[in-house]
Amino acid sequence: MSMKSCCPEVPASDATAARTPERATSRRGLLAAAGGVGLTAAVLPAGRAVAQTSVQREGPARRGTSVVLLGTQGGPPPDRNRAGIASALVVDGATYLVDAGRKAVSQYVGAGLAWADLQAVFVTHLHADHVAELFQVFLLGGFVLPGQGDTLTGPLPVYGPGPAGGLPPTYGGGQSPTTSPHDPTPGLEGFFDHANAAFAYSTNVFMRDSGIRETRGLADVHEIALPVHADFQHTSPVMRPFVVMEDDRVRVTAVLVPHGPAFPAFAYRFDTDHGSVTFSGDTARHENVVTLARGSDVLVHEAINVRGGSGPEALADHLLQSHVEVQEVGQVAQSAEADRLVLSHIGDMAEQTLDPRKWKRWARQGYDGQVLVGGDLDVVRLR
Repeated sequence: MSMKSCCPEVPASDATAARTPERATSRRGLLAAAGGVGLTAAVLPAGRAVAQTSVQREGPARRGTSVVLLGTQGGPPPDRNRAGIASALVVDGATYLVDAGRKAVSQYVGAGLAWADLQAVFVTHLHADHVAELFQVFLLGGFVLPGQGDTLTGPLPVYGPGPAGGLPPTYGGGQSPTTSPHDPTPGLEGFFDHANAAFAYSTNVFMRDSGIRETRGLADVHEIALPVHADFQHTSPVMRPFVVMEDDRVRVTAVLVPHGPAFPAFAYRFDTDHGSVTFSGDTARHENVVTLARGSDVLVHEAINVRGGSGPEALADHLLQSHVEVQEVGQVAQSAEADRLVLSHIGDMAEQTLDPRKWKRWARQGYDGQVLVGGDLDVVRLR
């Protein structure tokens, strides 16, 4: 599994042609408060979101472009009503996966998507809630032998972050232990190397007992080369979108985004013959997202509510270094001139039960387009 760099910068003229734009509280106390107010609180079942705007449930069409919200939860703690963050873009029957959080493999199958149709995987960043089932896409999705059932064709390209190169100081001061001190900041290639090693016994036995393919050969890992100077201390300089991948169906561009200490963290834009979709990934407000999403038909954006919660103000301020308030996300979509805004990676610190009508009202502040508060397995069609 060799690392490949990619992604030359898009000249400004090409970007236009493609419609591509432009406190002193203890850490322990704040984290306890986050748990107490339900940082990733339980939310309404996905079915409650259906009536909000034009959204389908019968699965993506074989022609045209659709966004499938496989999982819409924000944050790592398991939620019984929402699966972990994962999205699929289906273009004329070909599927592109963006992140693979908890339950992504089951949700992929439950959405009626075929492993044989999966063309590529894109990882926004390496937080656990975004990659909890990334390796399982290959370990399980590629288990069946070709010709014996639905399975990955492989080797399948996977695009995402390289090594961070350093760790941030401990939030709130003090010291934190370091996991894997010999390699504390692995990138996407290290992620797959370690996962392959962890599952070596299972893979070796199944190869001998059932003749499966070696998982190592199913993923073709591409750590995205950065076209600008950035590092774990300066994570998201203002930049133009750059090309990550292009095939006969999609052109994928990206920018760096600020997600607290996480680095690199990417937002991705997919331009197709049927329209354009931008995925913000996890991000605070930043002009890079607006530039990338300029003129998108659909902007899939993360959102968090910190207003009305009982936690300390310092915690809310800390979270907003990594996320966008639902009350402000509409302004992002308006600035980007996006036709539709779809909320995903949803977290509410104030209420244990999320009210999609309230969230929709908040998200429409400063935005005159359509809004969907996403639910698991919602399908949004472009045309």
